[in-house]
Amino acid sequence: MSEHYNRLAGRNVDRIAALSDGLFAIAMTLIVLEVKVPEHAAVHGEAELWAALRALTPRLVTYLMSFLTLGIFWVGQGTQLGQIEEADRHYTWLQLCLLAVVAVLPFSTELLAEFITYRLALLVYWFNILLFGVAVYASWHYAGRAGLLKATATPQAVFAFRNRVLRAQALYAIGAALCLLGTYYSIAFIFIVQLVYAVAPPVRWVQKLAG
Repeated sequence: MSEHYNRLAGRNVDRIAALSDGLFAIAMTLIVLEVKVPEHAAVHGEAELWAALRALTPRLVTYLMSFLTLGIFWVGQGTQLGQIEEADRHYTWLQLCLLAVVAVLPFSTELLAEFITYRLALLVYWFNILLFGVAVYASWHYAGRAGLLKATATPQAVFAFRNRVLRAQALYAIGAALCLLGTYYSIAFIFIVQLVYAVAPPVRWVQKLAG
């Protein structure tokens, strides 16, 4: 009976997509809630308001970083689900692991915003991104091995998806390593990497920049 249940459970890709959309939306909302309006009682003039707004800079920066992170992985997960013919129980649980990582991002975002000059806070944030990559890669690898991909998913497309995840994670690791020089170096590098992956500039632009 258990074997029969396992063959039936977790087959619906649409349910995974619906749950994912909801959880990504909640996480995107939670990260902005930490960017609070300055207390009115502490502001008595324009100069104090400017000072209070400047004090919000770390939270604004981490908010933008995390929104980009969530956006990139939401698009990546949607791309992956679009290539899945039918899920199975194991693939569904791998996707749930990915969503568990999504749910943790508001915490790592708040930690980095509160302790933006601390290397440990930066490494916790990077580890959160690493777990994103591991979850996405593991579910894609399993889908290929278990024969869950659509017939239209060419070997080139399978390789391109894997290569994109690995390349991005290598760049994020470089960004994390830069915290040895200072956390702001790491944040700037990671932010640039995120912008490149979010904007996806045409290949000819990248070739020109590379000389």
